[in-house]
Parts: sequence; structure tokens; C-alpha cells
Amino acid sequence: MGASAALMVAAEGGIIGDGRTGANLALGVELLGLAIGWLALARAGGRISTGNARAGGMAAIAVGLAGTVLAVLHLATSSGGPGTGNGLVGAIAAIPLGLGAVLLGRRALTRFRRADRPADRMTL
Repeated sequence: MGASAALMVAAEGGIIGDGRTGANLALGVELLGLAIGWLALARAGGRISTGNARAGGMAAIAVGLAGTVLAVLHLATSSGGPGTGNGLVGAIAAIPLGLGAVLLGRRALTRFRRADRPADRMTL
């Protein structure tokens, strides 16, 4: 099974269960992306000393984008409207969470680069 077929099966809910499964998967991935982005931002700010802020920021961006793709695919393939049990509302709620994970990851990368720059080269 190729990557596009696996994403399509995951977005539709596929073999796993009812129509809400794809939306729940997207929501879970998005929440994971938000957690990774928050931790990366804390690392870049110096509040947590373990781990690498750059790797965490890039991981938050990747997980946020993957979850957003899953949510959009679920929206595109779900039939019916809100309240039909197809997970349409969950997929709609997952999209801003994914974009939030991407923004947190980007902010962590920006802080990491700013903290990496020597003091004499900083520009205001």
C-alpha cells in the first residue's frame, strides 16, 4: 500500500471503524503536534534544558502538516453534513489545531536561531 492510499484509508476511517475514526486520528495527530511544538518552544526559551529545540520545532511542523492533510482528506471524502456521525466537525476542528502546531514549531525555530546568534551580530 502506497503512502497516498494509506492516507486515503486513514482519512476515510477505512477498515478501522466508523466515519469518525479519520477525524479522531487527525485530532490525535494535531494534539501531538501541539504538545511537541509547546515543548520545543519551552526548550528554545531555556525553560527546559533537555532536548533540541531545532529538532522539536521541525517535528512540530511536520506533525502539524501531516495532521492537517489528514483532516482535509477526511473533509473531502466524508459524506453528509455536521451531525451525521461522519466526523465532519472533528475534522473541521483539527485544521486550526494543526496550523497552531505549525506556528508553534516555526516560533521555536525562530527563537532557536535568535538564541544561536552571537550578541555582537544581533540587529534590532
